[in-house]
Parts: sequence; structure tokens; C-alpha cells
Amino acid sequence: ELDGKRLGLLHAMVPRSKTVAALVNPANPNTPRRLSEIEDAARNVGLRINFLKASTLLGLASAFSALKSTDAGALFVAADPFFNTQRDAIVALTASHGMPAIYEQRDFVSAGGLMSYGTDFEEGYRQAGIYTGRILKGEKPADLPVVRSTKFEFIINLKTAKAQKLDVPPAVSAQADEIIE
Repeated sequence: ELDGKRLGLLHAMVPRSKTVAALVNPANPNTPRRLSEIEDAARNVGLRINFLKASTLLGLASAFSALKSTDAGALFVAADPFFNTQRDAIVALTASHGMPAIYEQRDFVSAGGLMSYGTDFEEGYRQAGIYTGRILKGEKPADLPVVRSTKFEFIINLKTAKAQKLDVPPAVSAQADEIIE
């Protein structure tokens, strides 16, 4: 559901790029649904999408090799547990290709990625604590409502932007919850 916002932020950061590569995991059962969501979001922002698929470390290397042959000016890394476990490799591959990228989690930006937009995990942990308290006070877990994230964070790494020779537009930096310098 956040793909449109991520693509919009990426497009605002790299407005000259009309094509974006999207890294997805074909082994994830949610990928077919995500592909159409990403395509719809890209269309709404006025971008073309080239999908790169990887579900292994070797697949990541192949996907980034294929990235060279696309006309993509930026990379959208889809939310995926496998990609989260390969954060350092993905950030290093992205940097070696000099590709501006947006990720789901702030950990990618802390590791040197350009920017992320996603759920504020601290808020999720706080909500888990509240639920735990309610259960310990006798409420049945089945009676508790499902709560979705309502707090999101947008993080930009200025050091990475400078290394990629990107000027962060003021409209983009104004939206950031945190800027890493």
C-alpha cells in the first residue's frame, strides 16, 4: 500500500528519470499482487517500470547485472523479508552501480542507502506492548482489533546523495522525518 508513496518520493528525488527498475522477489507468494500494485503506482506517477527479480544472493548479482542494460535512472526495492536479510549486499550493489534507490526500512539508509519510506517500527513495538498489557489484564487476543500502522517515516541519507551527485530538492527534504548527514 505504500508503493505509490515510495515511487512518488523516488520520482521527486530523480525527476529526470522516466523509467525505474523495481527489485522484487519471485519466491514471495505476494509478488504477483505486488507487481500489479507497483505497475499501477508507477502509472499514476508517470513512470515506466522494469522488473528485476531475485530470490537468492546469486539472483541479486544477476539482477544488478541486468540493471545495466535497462534505461532505469532509479531503483525501487520492494518490501520483502529476503531483501531485509540481504540489506548490506543490496546497498553495496546499489552503490557500486551509482543508482539512486528507495527502500522500505530505515536500516537500509543507516547502512548507506539513499532513502526509505515505511512503517515506524518503534510505533509498532509500542502497540505490541499495549496489546501485551491488555492480554495480561485478561482480554482475549481474539477480541482485540487488528491495528494497522498509522505512523510512517521518510529518511534521507545526504552523504549517499552527495556521493551519487544528487541534489536533494527542497520539497523532498521538507518531507523527511530524518536526514542523515
